[in-house]
Amino acid sequence: MSRNQLIGILLAVGLAVFLTGLIVVAGSPAVLNPKGILASQQRDLLVIATLLMLIVVIPVFVMTFVFAWRYRAGNRRAAYTPDWDHHRLAEIIWWAVPGIIIAGLAILTWQSSHRLDPFRPLDAAAKPLTVQVIALQWKWLFVYPEQDIASVNLARFPVDTPINFEITADAPMNSFWIPQLGGQIYAMAGMHTQLHLEASETGAYRGVSANLSGRGFSGMDFTAEATTTADFYQWVRSAKQSTNRLDANSYRELSRPTQDHPRLTYVLADDRLYEKIIMRYLAPQTDGSHNRPGHRGGR
Repeated sequence: MSRNQLIGILLAVGLAVFLTGLIVVAGSPAVLNPKGILASQQRDLLVIATLLMLIVVIPVFVMTFVFAWRYRAGNRRAAYTPDWDHHRLAEIIWWAVPGIIIAGLAILTWQSSHRLDPFRPLDAAAKPLTVQVIALQWKWLFVYPEQDIASVNLARFPVDTPINFEITADAPMNSFWIPQLGGQIYAMAGMHTQLHLEASETGAYRGVSANLSGRGFSGMDFTAEATTTADFYQWVRSAKQSTNRLDANSYRELSRPTQDHPRLTYVLADDRLYEKIIMRYLAPQTDGSHNRPGHRGGR
């Protein structure tokens, strides 16, 4: 095989890698097709970190082909030096370059970890909207304490408005994730976590459970809809006309394990529902109301 043939093979391999990457991007995986401010920054961080690591990865693959060809058994022109064990320039390159990349990744990770902290409120002129998220088996309950409504498997909010998600669980540990809007955050019983997101475009985005939680896990999806402000408040007014009331009895029924639960809207009858669910695990009740099927109460 001639040198030109070898170069042709390397170019073909490089082109195949490039086209594969292009196809992946064109396919618009959720994390590479952000629709929110936080998700865009996370996508950029992912791309930058990948490109930095490719500085090492690509030369390694190229040298693998080059060395395999140059030092093949049939190449009599290659120098045979079995006692060779040191080359100052080579050692400087393969220690210094990865070291610089690791240092760069460390700085990048440190800065982005603070900038993209899920507990850090977003800077925006619009008033934030609070949405309380409760992970159940196997569905999501969204409570809007300021609007006195709640919904199952549907989170709706205005575009260009910071959303303060307050997250807990009344079921086994789970993970709340809207890939096109931002990273995931865990939902755990007796604990309160936060996630601040903001949608930059109107649309319906897939929300998922990112933590295996049993038999109904595969159907534990929800829809996150970013709408205009007018459409959001129209939905709020419509939800307030619902015949479903979310009180202690209806919540007890709703919290029973179900699979592929349909979307529902409720009028919120107890604006402290979220806090009471958390406290159930911190201060066990004595009336036995928390000991329902499929649920374990306080510790």
